Amino acid sequence: MKEYKSDKLRNVGIVAHGGSGKTSLTEAMLFNSGAVNRLGRVDDGSATTDFEPEEVKRKVTINTALAPCEWRDHKINFIDTPGYADFVAEVKSALRAVDSTLIVLCAASGVEVETEKVWNYASELGLPRIGFINKMDRENADFYSVVDSMKEKFGNGVVPVQLPIGAQDTFKGIVDLITMKAYLAEKNGKEYIESDIPADILEQAEAARMVLIEAAAEGNDELLTKYLEGEELTDDEVVSGLLTGISQAKVFPVLCGSAVKNIGIQQALDSIVKYLPAPGISPVIGYHPVTKEPVERSIGDPFSGIVFKTTADPFVGRLSYIRLYSGSIKPDSTLYNATKDKAERIGTLFTLRGKQQDPVTAVHAGDIVVVAKLQETGTGDSLSDKDKPILFETISYPKPMFVRAIEAKNKGDEDKIGQALARLMDEDPTFKVRKDVETHQLLVYGMGELHLDIMTERMKRKFGVETLLTNPRIPYRETIRGSAKVEGKHKKQSGGHGQYGHVWLQLDPLAPGAQFEFVDSIFGGSVPRQYIPAVEKGVRDALNGGVLAGYPMVDVKVTLTDGSYHTVDSSEMAFKIASTMALRKGALQAKPVLLEPIYAVEVIVPESYMGDVIGDLNTKRGRIQGMEPIGGGLGKIKAQVPMAEMFRYSIDLRSITQGRGNFDMSFSHYEDVPARIAENIIASAKKDKMEEA
Repeated sequence: MKEYKSDKLRNVGIVAHGGSGKTSLTEAMLFNSGAVNRLGRVDDGSATTDFEPEEVKRKVTINTALAPCEWRDHKINFIDTPGYADFVAEVKSALRAVDSTLIVLCAASGVEVETEKVWNYASELGLPRIGFINKMDRENADFYSVVDSMKEKFGNGVVPVQLPIGAQDTFKGIVDLITMKAYLAEKNGKEYIESDIPADILEQAEAARMVLIEAAAEGNDELLTKYLEGEELTDDEVVSGLLTGISQAKVFPVLCGSAVKNIGIQQALDSIVKYLPAPGISPVIGYHPVTKEPVERSIGDPFSGIVFKTTADPFVGRLSYIRLYSGSIKPDSTLYNATKDKAERIGTLFTLRGKQQDPVTAVHAGDIVVVAKLQETGTGDSLSDKDKPILFETISYPKPMFVRAIEAKNKGDEDKIGQALARLMDEDPTFKVRKDVETHQLLVYGMGELHLDIMTERMKRKFGVETLLTNPRIPYRETIRGSAKVEGKHKKQSGGHGQYGHVWLQLDPLAPGAQFEFVDSIFGGSVPRQYIPAVEKGVRDALNGGVLAGYPMVDVKVTLTDGSYHTVDSSEMAFKIASTMALRKGALQAKPVLLEPIYAVEVIVPESYMGDVIGDLNTKRGRIQGMEPIGGGLGKIKAQVPMAEMFRYSIDLRSITQGRGNFDMSFSHYEDVPARIAENIIASAKKDKMEEA
């Protein structure tokens, strides 16, 4: 592939709800542009951008994939993205690297949940958007219904620039509303016959063109005046007005076609080159890594860029995907990582088309390049010229809320797990790992069940580690609600020196969160001073494993009130054992209870779902703390919910709200476990203990 200057580049993210056909559309555009010589299919695992084994197996996109092609003397860097919520990090990363988006919709399903989400992501970044209504050949395909739905959701800036000729099994071409010509597909979409618009849709086409002209005129005062005065706009003026509105993300053209039938694909490529902006129209804003003052970069400035994706390739190592904002780079040069204040030596530069690597001799501002084996650089890092450093705003990712405990399936693989998990975290910013110091489990966090399942499959395929995922153990606690005064005596005689320790302990409950208090109330030396620390140590050891289910005891005050000793047989060990015995006996007398962690949960959902969400939280033993509208048709629900009920909440919330809800949670406090549930927990703990014995 030859070198391209910035004005001949287009960086386009292809985004959609899962199942809309964006990977098939990407494949069709690669095929029509000559980038691939056969039209691959998702169903048979031959699609260029769905090449990972997990993608082939499930027939869904899991990773963003770079797919450059050449069309009309331009280079288009397509980035095919996943359409499922579990892989939102891939979408967010891709949108940071592109200058515009092609939003794909199914002609039968219309605007779906992830369509709304990716539209909003693009809107937050101010990205121009083109809609492509795919699957016009599918049963129940209805172009006009989908357009109406888009206008209802996204506003009147949504404007068709094409109309379909036919639908479902009669779909055979498109009408271009700029030229007002019909294009009928021949030879599987490789050729088109230009003709007049069929009479049965001419009236619709004329009405749609008037709407298009009005949208074009609104972006330019001169054109608007001409339009309002009744003068007819030329085709060039309509295009000029559209370009202004599109670049300002106020006008959103809508195309149509069928990726599988290869109809409308060449026209889509033409529209991308014609309507979507080249990189570098506006300077990129960052800040100086030391002074923190704002810094601008234009395409002619020294090199700068951001790493928007990292993958671990088993053959070439770490691959870093870089979007250049300014300057240029060549192989065997040195880059400066402004995020980590490290120099990075690069070797070969290449671009990827799916998994195919194509070396390049130079990369210019606005382009996307892949570099292997950067040692210090990760996703979101800013790269620049060392003499002109700049930090770009990091990529924002949602917080992973789905958690599972992970362990090696085979003994001996424990050491491999850490390395594998570190590499996977390097690839995916929404995949997190944490060691729970209380339960001693290794916890993995992701966006959902599918996300973590994919990660375990990758661990097996890439690193040879088979793992098991289970619900994390809950860090229950025990405490007392009453008081008790108890005696503990350890006396043992077995020839020579014996063992003798004797204490009286007073147990009292403390306020929640007070943890533990030890009081020495000995007077007159009934327990010698040198044995007091041993008494406290014995008490603390006993508190580490409670009397109900073996969980740590908290919020207990222990007072040493009396005791006795033997001048020969007493020892620190004897008093420690006596204290442990006394504590365990006293805890059983002081009304012991089981405690569970309670989390503060905040749920943000469309107001229409608030009733269902509240009802679901009530079934999870949640207590609603408050509700409030937060604008944009959304409401916030605050609740306190036991941790034990929250392990599948991300899945439940997604089901209830059709994927439109989000939540966050943080530890709040401990509370008594209801008696019925506590009985089951205690019985289970005793059973486990017996099995271990």
